[in-house]
Parts: sequence; structure tokens; C-alpha cells
Amino acid sequence: MREATTRYYRGLYEVSKKVISSLQVDEVLQSLVKGVTEAMGAKGCALMLLSPDGKVLVHRTAYGLSDTYIRKGPVDVDSSISEALEGKVIAIPNAPEDPRIEYPEEAKREGITSILCVPMVLGEKVIGVMRVYTQEQRHFSIDDMYFAGTAANLGAIAMENARFYESAKKSLDTLKQEILELATSLKP
Repeated sequence: MREATTRYYRGLYEVSKKVISSLQVDEVLQSLVKGVTEAMGAKGCALMLLSPDGKVLVHRTAYGLSDTYIRKGPVDVDSSISEALEGKVIAIPNAPEDPRIEYPEEAKREGITSILCVPMVLGEKVIGVMRVYTQEQRHFSIDDMYFAGTAANLGAIAMENARFYESAKKSLDTLKQEILELATSLKP
């Protein structure tokens, strides 16, 4: 088995363990971007979610990237690799020269040469993207694309699980409060 394939299996195994065993979404997502970065031998990785109005991608978590790069400015959906929000995987071998890159100078300063952008899908809906950044020029393989896409979707599942957990916890807390108030009102 190829070394990259072995790294991908191990990476998915580690990420899926976190998704299954933790309801701490920040911990899971940080583990995800770190695991993807390491498994792919990349510079860094970032998860960006669609804003409620669907016009901007908002950074959720990142690994291996400077705060300056992460805070470079709003990432406009229409001008920044928008095909990924249609469910397509986008590979950009020369990011600083590609017109789909919204901040090419910042990418160059950060040392980013290639970008793989995959959609984060929950059910039938794209909720954001995961981007993998490399320092060296890279022509991403189909294995790279499947690995990154699977990891991104695990991130989407982790966020949904955490949302359900928080909703159930809030409902339980409300029910406990109502029972306490009812018990108090029934005392003579």
C-alpha cells in the first residue's frame, strides 16, 4: 500500500475517533484540521462556514496558518473558489497566480503555493469548505481529494452532533427547572 494511502487511513481513523467520542466541537474540529495537515504533508488547513446570509465564508478553525493570514479580510463567496459551494472539489496548483484566489498577495506572503478546496456537506446542503494549503506546488491526486472530502464531511457531522447535543441539553435543563418549580409550588 502506498505511504500516502496509509497516512490517509490513519488520519481518518484518528479523526473519526474524535467525532464519535467527543461532543466538544472545537476540540474535534481542531483535531480534524491538524490531522488533515499532517496526513497530507501540507502547510495548513482551514474550515470556513457560510455566513447566515450565504455571502461570506467565516473561518471556524485552522491549523498551520498565521493569524495574519486567517484575518486577512472577509472571504467573499462569489469571488473565492465559489465552485466548491456548488459541491465541487477544486484543486489550484498555483494559487498566487489563479484569478479565483481572492487574496493572492497574502497567499504569497504566507508561503502558500497550492490549495485544495473541498465542500463541507451535511445532508444535501453545502455548509462551508475545507481548504488544504501547501508550500510546494502540488497537483492533487484523486486520493487527496477523497481523503480531504471525507474529512470535511466528518467535520460537518461533528458540528451537527454538537448542535443536537446542545439543543437536547438545553431542553433537559429547561425541563429540570420546570419540574423544580412545579415541585416547589406543590409544597404546603
